Amino acid sequence: MYKFNFHKIIFGFLVLSAAGVVHAQNKISVNASVDKSKILIGERIHLLLEASFPSGSAVHFFSVDSIPHFVITMRQKVDTEKMKDRISLKQQLQLTSFDSGHWMISPFVLDKKNKTSSIPVDVVFSDFDPSKDYHDIKGIIEVPAEKNQNWWVLPAIISVLVIGAMIWLLKKKKSPKENSALIKVDAYKEAMQQLQQVQKKTDHVKQYYSTLTDIFRLYIFRKKGVLSLQETTDDLIAQLRRLNLDKELFSQLFQSLQLSDSVKFAKFIPTEQDNKIVFETIKKSIERIENSGTK
Repeated sequence: MYKFNFHKIIFGFLVLSAAGVVHAQNKISVNASVDKSKILIGERIHLLLEASFPSGSAVHFFSVDSIPHFVITMRQKVDTEKMKDRISLKQQLQLTSFDSGHWMISPFVLDKKNKTSSIPVDVVFSDFDPSKDYHDIKGIIEVPAEKNQNWWVLPAIISVLVIGAMIWLLKKKKSPKENSALIKVDAYKEAMQQLQQVQKKTDHVKQYYSTLTDIFRLYIFRKKGVLSLQETTDDLIAQLRRLNLDKELFSQLFQSLQLSDSVKFAKFIPTEQDNKIVFETIKKSIERIENSGTK
């Protein structure tokens, strides 16, 4: 009797173990993690998204368009690893932020039953050391004026300007027909010509990104009357919403303008791939706006 009960216990244990293994194999697991929980404003941070599920499951990977308080500056392709009975998906995103504070990256939802945990990240300014001396802003230092030894320079400049103005007026009178014809600027044609020129000059990264955004801002000002030249990127994006660009292109344009700000103001160093993506996004946005019927 004792041996019979003992064998039943062993058999039951094996059955439960096998059921646990099968349940584990059929289980979907998700995870999200970052390599830093505290960054300086403009500093890069890497977000890793992971999902593992049984082979043959009708599960789609995370779709991340934007993350509040953060800018997605780069996203790698989804890496797929196939095992015997399971499939593992991984994707790494590079983020940065220009909003200081304690932020929570919201959970990423895979389906109704599976989502990641939220992730806290602190975005801070560089640390201030109170032990060091405080240096206040210095006042204006008056410098005694030196006697001008080159007194003849100013009269000479005025004479040259007067002679130049007289020559210009004489030429203008001789060719009234040429001066009366005003050239009408084609905003789209000018933007495309400027894009062709800037595409060949990527040595100076800040100048490259600054020129790209200036071309786009000037185009939409001339073509659509959008007050874009002096607006911040956030204000500009708010105005661009009325152009009714499709969601994917609008998201790419927003990320490209934010990345340009990172390069110009936060000393972010873009990759060659970043340069190509931003260029193509600006060009595609101008083409799409030109071909749309939006006024």
